[in-house]
Amino acid sequence: MKTVLITGGAGFIGSHLCDFLLGKGFRVICMDNLITGDKKNIMHLKNNKNFSFIKHNVSEHITINEPVDYVLHFASPASPVDYQKIPIQTLKAGSLGTHNTLGLALAKKAKYVLASTSEVYGDPKVNPQPETYWGNVNPIGVRGCYDEAKRFAEALVMAYHRIHKVDTRIARIFNTYGPRMRKDDGRVVPNFMTQALKNKPITVYGNGKQTRSFCYVSDLIEGIYKLMMSDINEPVNIGNPEEHTIIEFAEIIKKLAKSKSKVIFKELPVDDPHVRCPDISKARKELGWEPKTGLEKGLMETISFFKQDSNQ
Repeated sequence: MKTVLITGGAGFIGSHLCDFLLGKGFRVICMDNLITGDKKNIMHLKNNKNFSFIKHNVSEHITINEPVDYVLHFASPASPVDYQKIPIQTLKAGSLGTHNTLGLALAKKAKYVLASTSEVYGDPKVNPQPETYWGNVNPIGVRGCYDEAKRFAEALVMAYHRIHKVDTRIARIFNTYGPRMRKDDGRVVPNFMTQALKNKPITVYGNGKQTRSFCYVSDLIEGIYKLMMSDINEPVNIGNPEEHTIIEFAEIIKKLAKSKSKVIFKELPVDDPHVRCPDISKARKELGWEPKTGLEKGLMETISFFKQDSNQ
């Protein structure tokens, strides 16, 4: 049985990875300091003999006293609300956390997967964004703590690959949604759903013409797994190439939630990207992966979760 360490394993994406890899027959060590993760995301796994949880901050030295075959570094605040409240911790997760997890992978001779982000492209001047695009990032802006932490993390991963021959992967994750997102996450899906389900005004920033693409979490996890099992060391975009304007997306959620909410407009935050859409040609060709879940189906699953979560 192969053992995988997942940092950030109690978070939204990390907890789904725990479930998926346990289902594939892995032993899973979940590590999280619970600064943005939540233990309730993994409570259903506590009696699984192949699952263990370690509360630990990846910015501090990591010791695992057993063999590890894969290290998946998914620990980081990932919402603008979070990383603007805790920018230093965000920078540490991307820098010190990446350094510590790479050091562990080197010591254990483990394969390594970095959860990078579409934010490495910043406010892109190229749309959709291919992996060859270098990005347009403001390093000293309010989003820079996350964007630059991930850009540094990618550089460090490639340095460990080239110098120490660590077998590395880099997943550039685009907007993802699904069950286990936090209501106060601050991102588009939980914001709109929470507002729509309460019939409160749906807050659109800017004129609503900026675009995003939304990948359902089960599709994303499948893509990450295929990347993890591949031999691709360069970054790969994992996301849904179906692009929607924010105002269009608000109307879709309003309709699916059967909401009476009105859409209101507020000022666009600083450095908020005007477009965001992945070019997934590389994932299609080299991983045989593309998302399968239609937007409405995925949103209905997520709405059900938010309704249930509200009733608990």
